[in-house]
Amino acid sequence: MPAMTPPGTERFLSPDKGRGLRAVRHFAVGELVFACPAYSYVLTVNERGAHCEHCFTRREDLFKCGKCKQAYYCNVDCQRGDWPMHKLECVAMCAYGENWCPSETVRLVARIIMKQKVTTERTPSERLLLLREFEAHLDKMDSEKEEMNQADIAALHHFYSRHISDLPNEQALTELFAQVNCNGFTIEDEELSHLGSAVFPDVALMNHSCSPNVIVTYKGTVAEVRAVQDINPGEEIFNSYIDLLYPTEDRKERLLDSYFFTCQCTECTTKSKDKAKMEIRKLSSPPEPEEIQSMVRYAKNVIEEFRRLLEMCELSQEKMGAIFADTNVYMLHMMYQAMGVCLYMQDWDGAMSYGEKIVQPYSVHYPAYSLNVASMYLKLGRLYLGLEKKTQGVRALKKALAIMEVAHGKDHHYVAEVKREIEEQK
Repeated sequence: MPAMTPPGTERFLSPDKGRGLRAVRHFAVGELVFACPAYSYVLTVNERGAHCEHCFTRREDLFKCGKCKQAYYCNVDCQRGDWPMHKLECVAMCAYGENWCPSETVRLVARIIMKQKVTTERTPSERLLLLREFEAHLDKMDSEKEEMNQADIAALHHFYSRHISDLPNEQALTELFAQVNCNGFTIEDEELSHLGSAVFPDVALMNHSCSPNVIVTYKGTVAEVRAVQDINPGEEIFNSYIDLLYPTEDRKERLLDSYFFTCQCTECTTKSKDKAKMEIRKLSSPPEPEEIQSMVRYAKNVIEEFRRLLEMCELSQEKMGAIFADTNVYMLHMMYQAMGVCLYMQDWDGAMSYGEKIVQPYSVHYPAYSLNVASMYLKLGRLYLGLEKKTQGVRALKKALAIMEVAHGKDHHYVAEVKREIEEQK
């Protein structure tokens, strides 16, 4: 089957970046550039029972697979549609019982292998880029990544070798896991909660920029790419691979570690937002650069290590707050973690208080139409309504909606849900 280019875009050789995607016509802000169904995907275990395993629809009246009693579906059509992939896990889950625990990456790779066995033609997910063309960067992997790769391969053999005949050889598996780790996507809901993992080959064709001109959102298991800046014919289409909250050095470090390249985008060369992101308090005797660096290291260590409890969050904020302003991105990260702990502990007032401190600096630090900003307004709006602060709740939901209508598109069911929430308050 010949490759079908998404209308309005073409694959090309991007200077210094290898292959990429560019526009052949104008795209306005909010316009759908292209949609890409998942080549293969898997619902995260934590969302079983809340989302359909096949179409990822969120609903309460799902029914479960009669054999494994682990997978849930909207109806018989969804169950039939998922069976070619689910049967692989269904048999394995029944065989292993409670000991069945492969990682999400292992589950996804198992499904890709199954799909490759039965799919000989180019799929609708590969109109521009074939999955087997994915970069693996095996030569750039350090020993830690190689060990993780080997552990995944061992887990694949352990959980699936009895259920997949003729698994690829060691070298092919090493390459496939590396390809998925470099090119896989996390499917998220409107509050950026993790729903599952997938591969979208055409979406993976886009190169990274810290000032992207498109955003990727999800409608079920389809990735939708929308313009968040005006894009002219001949311009390259850029997505962001990472969270853009952090200053340049952090972003570069993350991109190098996960994707093996050094970003040279305008945002990285001008560092235009770094000063605001790294704001410090106006003290009578300004701290030495070494002291600021030391505090950055401390913040990174705490961010890495914790996910623990509110007390630690508050102690850390107190310590960092002596030097960092509340709008400093490390302070914001700490407050975001604290907000998460408050939500977990059902301390709604505490969560609201943190959300109020976070949302304005987020709007400054993130690019326009950021999902991170939208999700914060959404969380805050829902908290306000739960605490019977109707006016503030509606205002926050409307701010989330303004971003979501561009990022998700006006016809997305998440947009309809938020509109319904606003209507219910009238």
